[in-house]
Formats: sequence, structure tokens, C-alpha cells
Amino acid sequence: MHRVFLALIAFMGLAAEGAAAAERVDLELVFLADASRSIDDGEIRLQRRGYAEAITHPEILAAISSGYERKIAVTYVEWGDETSQEVVVPWTVVDGAGAAAAFAKDLLAAPRIAFGPNAIGSALAAAHALIASNAIESTRQVIDFSGDSAYSFGGVPIYQARAAALAAGMTINGLAVLCLTCDGRPIDYDLEAAFTELIIGGPGSFVITADGNASFAEAVRRKLLLEVAGGPGAAPSGRLAGLKVR
Repeated sequence: MHRVFLALIAFMGLAAEGAAAAERVDLELVFLADASRSIDDGEIRLQRRGYAEAITHPEILAAISSGYERKIAVTYVEWGDETSQEVVVPWTVVDGAGAAAAFAKDLLAAPRIAFGPNAIGSALAAAHALIASNAIESTRQVIDFSGDSAYSFGGVPIYQARAAALAAGMTINGLAVLCLTCDGRPIDYDLEAAFTELIIGGPGSFVITADGNASFAEAVRRKLLLEVAGGPGAAPSGRLAGLKVR
């Protein structure tokens, strides 16, 4: 009994030490980007460039600085099959232009490391674990999922990973990528509707569409602005065109 009591005291001390060490931010955000076999190396670069431009955009930096803590934490993960969920840039606290530029530089310089057919549920589960295991605290936790398909081939079932993230209080938003290197709608089903039904969820969750090279960076920026602001309900007037909100 005495040993158990001492162990409990030691555990409580470690927990308190961990809580004291945790950094407080307004938002924990996982960029969960599609790097499955349908995405070629050129499209990987296009996606990364879109996120790099978004995180360094003055409008995004202004939104970050308007939060209570005036900073957010972001990590960039590319996903492929059930064994391939790869952290491209680890958790980074963005509290101004310098930190945003460093994140963008690391993102653009990293090699491609994720491959294989879609395992969307495994990707969501990996993002959930990254949020749950970090030394950061926030009032909002968001998984920013992007993909060109709602099909999943093995790994953790989507419904299971989604339910676990939502039960933990996280929000999942979607960027439906219809085509990165063309204009139009090459797939034969409503990708945004599939994302809404199967993938996104949580407070203020939404889907935004990118349907070509020219629109991708703009879509990422609009999506990030909504996420930093706290969802569609907190967005500036006129920012909701093209969204599907759950």
C-alpha cells in the first residue's frame, strides 16, 4: 500500500510537471495532405506550395495574431497506405512571420516520404494521435484533411477513426481536391458530399473545394483562415462561397 501511494504521488508530480511544461496556443492543427498513389511528385510540390503560401500570407498571420494566445501550433503530415502516415514537418508554434516562414521553408525542402493506396481512416487516426500525444494545450484541435477521393483500401475504418476523433472533441475539416493539374470534375461522384457524409465532423466542420491548379492555393488559404478564425460561423463576411458546412 505504501509503495502504491508513493507511486501515485510520483505520477501526480509528473503529470503536474507535464501540465506546467505544456505550451498554450489557440489552435492545434494537423495538415493531413494526400500523398497516395494518385498524387504524383509534381502534385506533391503543388500541394506543399499551397500550404506554404497560406501559412505565410498576411491575412493568415493577422488572424493568428488576433487570437487570445496570438499563436497556433501546426504540423504537416502526408498520408498514403495503412503503413504510411509521415510527418513532413513536426509540431511548430507559429506566432508571427518568422515562425511561419521557417515552417514553409522546411515543408518545401523535405523529400516525399509517403506512398501507397488510400488508407483514410489510418491517416485520421495518426492525426488524432499526434494531437493527443503532443506537449501543447489549446481550446480547439482540428484535423485538416485533404484528398482527391473518399475511398479507403484497408487500415483503420474511416468511421472508427472519425468517431474516435470526434469523441475526443476534435474537428475534422475537408479539402476536396477535384483535380490539381486541370480544371473540371474528373471523378464520377460528388466528392464534397462524400466528405461531408463520411469524413468531416465536429463543431463548425466544413468542406471546401479545389478544382484546379489556379484555385488550390486560394482554397487552402480560405480554409486555413476559417480554421484559425474558429469555423464558418466566425469567418469574415463573404468568405463562405464554395463551402459545404456540416
